Parts: sequence; C-alpha cells; structure tokens
Amino acid sequence: MRDSRTMTKDAKKTQTFDPDIVHGPISRAVWKLAWPTMLQNIIAGAQGIVDHTLVGHFVGFTGNAAIGVSWQIFLVVIVFVVSVFTGMGILVARFAGAGEPDKVNRVVFQGFLIALFMILFVLAPVGLFFASDLLGLLNAAPAVHAEALPYLRTLFLFSFGMLLYYMIAGVLRAAGDARTPLRLGVAMTVLNLIGSIILIRGWGPIPAFGTLGAAMGTVIASGIVAVYGFYLLLTNKLVVRFPEKISWRPDWSIIRELFRFGLPTGFQGIAMNLGGAALVGFVGSLPYSAEAQAAYAVCYTQLFSLVTWTSVGLMAASSTVSGQNLGAGFPDRTRRAARTGAMFGLILAGTFATLFVLIPDKLLGVFGIGEPIVLGLGTELLGYLSLSALFVTVALNYTGALQGAGDTRSPLVITLISQLLVPIGYLTITQSTRALESTDVWGAILAGHILRCVLSVARFEQGKWVHIKVHIDETPESEADS
Repeated sequence: MRDSRTMTKDAKKTQTFDPDIVHGPISRAVWKLAWPTMLQNIIAGAQGIVDHTLVGHFVGFTGNAAIGVSWQIFLVVIVFVVSVFTGMGILVARFAGAGEPDKVNRVVFQGFLIALFMILFVLAPVGLFFASDLLGLLNAAPAVHAEALPYLRTLFLFSFGMLLYYMIAGVLRAAGDARTPLRLGVAMTVLNLIGSIILIRGWGPIPAFGTLGAAMGTVIASGIVAVYGFYLLLTNKLVVRFPEKISWRPDWSIIRELFRFGLPTGFQGIAMNLGGAALVGFVGSLPYSAEAQAAYAVCYTQLFSLVTWTSVGLMAASSTVSGQNLGAGFPDRTRRAARTGAMFGLILAGTFATLFVLIPDKLLGVFGIGEPIVLGLGTELLGYLSLSALFVTVALNYTGALQGAGDTRSPLVITLISQLLVPIGYLTITQSTRALESTDVWGAILAGHILRCVLSVARFEQGKWVHIKVHIDETPESEADS
C-alpha cells in the first residue's frame, strides 16, 4: 500500500480548490459561482418552455396540464432521493474549504453508492407501480390523467441519468467548480431540445409521440450526459474524483453524516412539493379546473421559474461560499455571502417581476395560451407572482446559506410552516366554508412566500449555525476493519 502522505501529495498536484472562495472578495466569489449555475438553469429551463410550447401547439392545454401535474409528483420523490446530495455538498464544501481533498473524494464515492441504491430500489419501483395512483391524488381530469401517465412513468423508470447528473453537478459546485456543470447542462439541454422537437411532433419515419415525446427527450439526453460526466469522474479529469483505493463497502461514518445533513433537506423537499401538490389539487377544484391547471402549469412551473432558476443559482453559490468559509474558519464571510446573494437576487427577481406585470399576455402567448379563460387566469396569477418573486429570491439565498453552514433542520421547520401549515391550512378551512376562488389560491401562494422569507432571514441572523461541526473517521472504516 502506498504511503498516505505520498497519496495526499500526489492528489494535491492535480486536485486544487479555488482559493478565491475563502480569501477573495465575497461578491466576486458569490457571482463567480452563481452565474454559471444561473445560466445553466435558464438554458435548462428553456427546454421546459420548449416542451410546453410544442405540446401546447400539437396536443393542447391538456398536454400542458399533464406535464405540470407529472412534474409536481416527480419532484416530490426526486427531491427526497437527491437530498443525500445536499448532505454530500455540505461535507464537500467543508472539507474543500479546509483543504482536505482525500476526505472530499471519500464523500463523493459514498454518495455515488447511495445514488445507485436509490435508482434501483426507489425511483424505478415508484414509477412502475404507483404512477397512476399518484396522479389520482391530484384530481387530474381524465384527459389530463391519460396524457400524464406514460409521461410520468417514463421519468421514473429512466431517471438514472438525471440522478447521476444531479450528483456530479452538485458535488462540483460544492467544490467550487460551477463551469463544468454549466458545460454538461448546456450539452444536456441541446440534446433534449433536439430530441423533443423530433419526438413530440414526429420527423420522417419517427412518429409523433406528443406529451410522451417530451419525457423521452428528457431521459435520453440526461442519460447521455450522465455517462459522459461519469467518464470524467473516473478518469480524474475533475476537481473531485473517486479515491485511489476503492472499496465497495459502505463507510458508515460518512453515510451517517450524509443522512444527518441530507435527510432534513429531503423532508423539506417532500413538504414543499406536497404543498405544491396540494395546491394543484386546490387548483383542480376551481371552476374550469383544466383551464386553471393549465394556467398554473405555465405561470408557476414555467414563467415563475425565471425567478427560481436564477435564485437557485444564487442559493447554490451562497451555500458553497458559506460552507467553504465556515470550513476554513471564517464565519463572518459566511454572513456576508448570504447578504450578497440576496442583493443580487432582488435585482434579478425585480426585473422578471416587472415583465410579469407589464406584458403577461405576450408571455402567455409564447406557450400557445390564447383561450380567454386560461389567459385571464394566467394574467391574474402573474400579478401575484410578481410580488412573490421578491420574497422567494431572498428566502432561497438565506436557505442556501443555512444549508451550506450545516443547518438543514431550520429550513425544514420553516417550510412546514410557510408551505404547508399556513397556505394549505387557509385553503382547507376556506374550502370547508365556501367554494374556492382563484384569488384564494394565488393569495395563499404569496402569503407562504412572504412568511418563508421572513423566517429564513431571522433564523440565519441568529447565528447558531456557527457551532455546527462535521465528523467523519480519519481512516475509512473499510480500511480500519481490514
């Protein structure tokens, strides 16, 4: 066996972390990490817009509703599954900030082992056996259910590419490399775009698959890119890699920490998406339910994503800068990272909010929305979302800073209050006394976003995250047992 000091020395020759994150100007560190992720999210999100646009023109608004309902269900499951990657990102950021590449690599490999387990024993079985029942829970209209079922099953059964891509991209960002995920994301979007254009509408001997074609394009593109990303990981071409000595035995000291930090994020994601799924159910109970679901799918899951795509990019940057600086022993820089990310977010979110107010008809027209009822509901919803945008971007940035510092429990509690207890509780009580109106649902969404923002900022400013520690064995358990 090679001497561990030699291995560490060799690793440092090829594996270096960005020193600007813990020593350079905070605003530059945040923006340097944020813009590639924001751009990637916007480009990837544009694919969703293309899918909705093509499906809206070739299938109709039932196809738009089917995609929206399917993704609401898929996200409930996938967010919990990838929560382990949040724990992995926290550990990677801490160890990268502390300059410990060997521990970074051990964490990456254990995260990969867990991803394999999730693919085989969680995602595929859910898609195969429970997709239809899950659609029934959301009050999907019969026509929407028929379009959504094959779409949703395809996402679940062939989700391996998406999951591996999320793992690789997340760990690279936590290590300070946001540009490689951008390149991989752009490649995936281009492949997805080509696949969707061909498979949704048909081309030559290839038949038109309609709504199903959108799912097929997604899983094919993500699968190809994930295989390439995995090749880069195996051939030591990235800032992170697998350990030189690979053991397939679980390293329980790492796995415990992955789940310690990751599980609260998973439950937070479930709570958030259950709240979203419940909202879809309330939207489905409105008069003109199919039209309301189509407006919700286009406005909230697509147009409002212009805000969340950029905010999530800033959230990831705040998380990485916070975690690495806390690992390096600079908690004051962690505080400044959160505030800087929120400032950037308000500027960007305010720009999109202005568009929601000034040109809602043109934005909805991009998706083929011209039917008067759908157009009216969509314009109304965009008015509420223009205010939500400002609160969501601040909330997400402070959530990222909390998670990067290792406090993943507080965002869970905040989500339970702001995304479930208040908005869903209000709508449930209101529905028991009278018929719901669209403004009831849109107002509940806005109230939840305001509350989430206030609670997230208040919790971060308490500063209790400073005392959170990360503990793993210095020697892998597989080696210690041998």
